[in-house]
Amino acid sequence: MVRQVKRKRAYDNSARLEQSNETRRSILDAARSQLLERGYRATTIADIARVAGVHVDTVYTLVGRKPVLMRELIEHAISGTDEVVSADRRGYVEAIRAERDPRRKLAIYARATREIHGRLAPLLLALRDASTTEPEVRAVWDEISERRATNMRELVKDLKSVGGIRAGLSIAEAADTIWVTNSAEVFVLLTTERGWTTSRYERWLVDTWTRLLLPGD
Repeated sequence: MVRQVKRKRAYDNSARLEQSNETRRSILDAARSQLLERGYRATTIADIARVAGVHVDTVYTLVGRKPVLMRELIEHAISGTDEVVSADRRGYVEAIRAERDPRRKLAIYARATREIHGRLAPLLLALRDASTTEPEVRAVWDEISERRATNMRELVKDLKSVGGIRAGLSIAEAADTIWVTNSAEVFVLLTTERGWTTSRYERWLVDTWTRLLLPGD
């Protein structure tokens, strides 16, 4: 009898957790649509709750205030999952580290950048715009921007370890070159303003990085 009660409690807890996770996903989906459609400043927690079909308090309880919502959306866009995945655990990072050819490393990263920006770029631009007037959002923007720069330095160090950085080019300068060319701003300018396909953007990244970073033949 005791075992049956424990199994029922475990089932009930599991069902509640799944329902909570499903509600959380609905809130994040609603937040993404509202923030991209209306902008950060114009979007309220009440708007997000209405679209998600939940009470305002549920948004605060399961996710948090708007800066927290924005951070969650960006983390999920980067990972491509419902979880936050650190850089060293991402599949493309593991593939880059396993590859010995510098140009192939850059090609792997260019493909990943193209795929990630399809999810991420609009959110990053919304975050950047809001950061000009919202101190809490500015803190999120600064953190993510610096984290990108750190990840670029790690990529350049990996390239350098296999002879993939041309003579006279410092790690800092090479990292900044990748940092600016793979920015959300450049992605949107080329694929939206200039009408490039994302495939063309990916090829441009590989070509640009190859010419600017790798040793000549």
